Amino acid sequence: MVELSPQEQDRRLNTPPLQGRGRGWGLAAGRIDVLHEHAHRMRREPTEPEVRLWRALSRSQLGSFKFRRQAVIGHYVADFLCPQKALIVEVDGDTHDADSDQCRDAVLSRQGFAVLRFTNEDVMRNIDGVSQAILITLERASDRWGSPHPNPSPEGEGLEKAPAQ
Repeated sequence: MVELSPQEQDRRLNTPPLQGRGRGWGLAAGRIDVLHEHAHRMRREPTEPEVRLWRALSRSQLGSFKFRRQAVIGHYVADFLCPQKALIVEVDGDTHDADSDQCRDAVLSRQGFAVLRFTNEDVMRNIDGVSQAILITLERASDRWGSPHPNPSPEGEGLEKAPAQ
């Protein structure tokens, strides 16, 4: 008999994966895989406004805050996420539906996230102003978690190794 990994077992049964591993959100494993593939595709094929904003946000350039691109949060893929401050930054093109965005923002807000939205035109014409608005929001926001992180890595990653005895 072939032994299946927990992830393979979840996919076979179409049941939600274990919570607390950073991927749960109460979604079925297949749905999570679809969202992550969509996010991966969006990272490979960004729009020009997303490229320009990522240049300003990457490598902790903006006030030393770290950002992720195309982060999966629940049923959604956020353009940019600052996990420390639970701030989502969205760059909206002409195809965005205001009603849908409002509903999405309300769901994310209930999960503890704040959402800032900028138009493609804002980013293309005034990247300095957009960056400044993001920085002001980050500086005013409280940290999402204290130290240490409430969900430490189960593998102990990031912990300093004790000196050899």
